[in-house]
Amino acid sequence: MNRLASATSPYLLQHADNPVDWWPWGEEAFEEARRRDVPVLLSVGYSACHWCHVMAHESFEDHATAAILNRYFVSVKVDREERPDVDAVYMEAVQAATGQGGWPMTVFLTPDAEPFYFGTYFPPEPRHGSPSFQQVLDGVNQAWQGRRGEVAEVAAKITRELGERHIGHGSGRAPGEQELSQALLGLTREYDAKHGGFGGAPKFPPSMVIEFLLRHHARTGSEGALQMAVDTGERMARGGIYDQLGGGFARYSVDREWVVPHFEKMLYDNALLCRAYAHLWRSTGSELARRVALETADFMMRELRTEQGAFASALDADSEDVDGRSSEGAYYVWTREQLREILGEADAELAAAHYGVTEEGTFPEGGEGASVLQLPLSDGMFDAERVASVRQRLFDARAERSAPGRDDKVVAAWNGLAIAALAETGAYFDRPDLVEAAVSAADLLIRLHLDDSARLTRTSRDGRAGANAGVLEDYADVAEGFLALASVTGEGVWLDFAGFLLDHVLARFTDEEDGALYDTASDAERLIRRPQDPTDNATPSGWTAAAGALLSYAAQTGSEPHRTAALRALGVVSALGPRVPRFIGWGLAVAEAALDGPREVAVVGAEDDPARRAFHRAALLATAPGAVVAVGAPAESAPTTADGKGSGASGVELPLLADRLLRDGRATAYICRHFTCDAPTTDLDGFRAALGVRVDLNGTDIRST
Repeated sequence: MNRLASATSPYLLQHADNPVDWWPWGEEAFEEARRRDVPVLLSVGYSACHWCHVMAHESFEDHATAAILNRYFVSVKVDREERPDVDAVYMEAVQAATGQGGWPMTVFLTPDAEPFYFGTYFPPEPRHGSPSFQQVLDGVNQAWQGRRGEVAEVAAKITRELGERHIGHGSGRAPGEQELSQALLGLTREYDAKHGGFGGAPKFPPSMVIEFLLRHHARTGSEGALQMAVDTGERMARGGIYDQLGGGFARYSVDREWVVPHFEKMLYDNALLCRAYAHLWRSTGSELARRVALETADFMMRELRTEQGAFASALDADSEDVDGRSSEGAYYVWTREQLREILGEADAELAAAHYGVTEEGTFPEGGEGASVLQLPLSDGMFDAERVASVRQRLFDARAERSAPGRDDKVVAAWNGLAIAALAETGAYFDRPDLVEAAVSAADLLIRLHLDDSARLTRTSRDGRAGANAGVLEDYADVAEGFLALASVTGEGVWLDFAGFLLDHVLARFTDEEDGALYDTASDAERLIRRPQDPTDNATPSGWTAAAGALLSYAAQTGSEPHRTAALRALGVVSALGPRVPRFIGWGLAVAEAALDGPREVAVVGAEDDPARRAFHRAALLATAPGAVVAVGAPAESAPTTADGKGSGASGVELPLLADRLLRDGRATAYICRHFTCDAPTTDLDGFRAALGVRVDLNGTDIRST
């Protein structure tokens, strides 16, 4: 066992038995490199990364390679999910030097942590123009021994250039009509009208762009925006990227048709997509969107929920095939023969037609005749009960296969995304178990990840907090989850905790001069560059996520400093939205909310009043971009304490409920925006119309009734 044996990261623990003398990231490793006068090999990956496992097996488990590493280098292994700051800084260097990036990331550093040679995956022997890993190690060692001055010059130059990079923050003004229209036009140009989604292969699920398109449609009535969202959602849900048996989405599709996925399943993708499909249903009443939202929520509950009540990070792409070999996608793909073995001849034919399983197969890497299950568009009709039976039998049979490994560490940010998704999905579809799961995950974050000063720890595992400080996305996404819980449950404590987190965003992550946001706190470990990236990638950037949470919190509380900070942060969306809309989708969605208000909705009435519940549910189903919701008892019925102030049990702890009275003794709703309020109403239909509610209380599309 090496120094990784005590790590909390499953990825690091996977390397604890390597013959490589690994060090975790920390000053001790660099001090050892200075003492020995050797360079540092920095290897960055994550547990669900297929090629990380490949390189580990080929090189890090190889004793000859390990001997070279142990003699000439100090080797440092980093889980990018635990240390996104370290990953971001050196990935920026890799991309600048090579024009591409990815994982595993392989970087050689001086003992002062300055990078001088870069790569990603290196094979064990020369291949396709790439040197072998041992050749790379030999070349770097020779340069270090014989051309130290040249190495130092390169390292200093790269570090200096990284430090001088500056992100244009725009004018500091949030996007207006013009910028959002330009962003929509840019998306239209990149839209794949035949297959849905944007760009070519590989194709990633554009959950944040879908949110922007839905909000833009709600605000402007743009049918083009809605159609792109609807068609993309349907194509993904019918494709192999979606698990047709168990629900949930794989990381991305290797082709533009969504047929063959990269099979790893990430919590963040599924949380974002669960929420996006729930919102797609909210906008259209689509039964497909409803089914996918619920199946994705059920997947997270079934396969990612931990014993402690939070949610694990990921499922691996690889698992053992029938021959006991680790193989990507082995758990998920099917041949015609396997269908016949499980279902019999007649139902196997139905399953093959329904799920697109062909004799030649659609996934050659899975073996002869292996197919990824899809739901191809077809003119044929299938018996629903028979299909349901087939699906259940295949799901049960698949459960007997060797399951993919699970990275069971809890990442604060991704759990924040899951909390928001499950709270809203549970509220929309009358699934209190999903809301309860969101509350349980939030409770764990408070108990385990939050200290007495409301500072967040990035990760935990098995009920033990990790050692790494939270970054901006942790504070922002957890605040987003808590804000969603406040709207769904009416419990002001979630708003309070969101405020604590956002106070840290203002104090420790925000540049006082221009409102720019940094990914690490002002008092965090100093790296060669303080990471700062406003563009959305697999998840909302910390920057845009913070803008969204700040804006919602301001709408809930009336806090002008939080709204000002949100609008200043959105200045970068003004600059980037018209140019690269695919990569700032969440920022564009937040900008839509800012332009619309967002609406501030208060519902008051007795807790057991069906009318209050109807108004509350209608408020949650509002398509008005970014609308915030508060529900509770009316002001005149609030119990008071000895000092005359309302007690927490009354609901007046939610600022939007202050001074909200019943009208004619009936449950009453209030809608405000831009410092102006509509008249209080007891008219449910009028209330729904004012908020753009498109589905009725039973989920029926009101536009067709």
